[in-house]
Amino acid sequence: MTVYEILNFNKELINRLSKIGFKPDDYKYIDLYSDFESMRSNGDKVTYIVSFLADKYSVSERKIYDVIKRFGKHCTIHAV
Repeated sequence: MTVYEILNFNKELINRLSKIGFKPDDYKYIDLYSDFESMRSNGDKVTYIVSFLADKYSVSERKIYDVIKRFGKHCTIHAV
């Protein structure tokens, strides 16, 4: 299967994801955000969580805050 075939097959989904601000590399941070949500529900402070996750996933703290903000947004585009 070629890249074109994959994109063409998933065109509608990709279009909807694009409209809500999805970035192609966001899939890399799904586990990170799950860990954030779990730690937050356990009562940990955001500053501690961010520091911990930055070390665990070898990314900057700024990236962690960016992911938290983006993944926590409510989708505003309605399905057509």
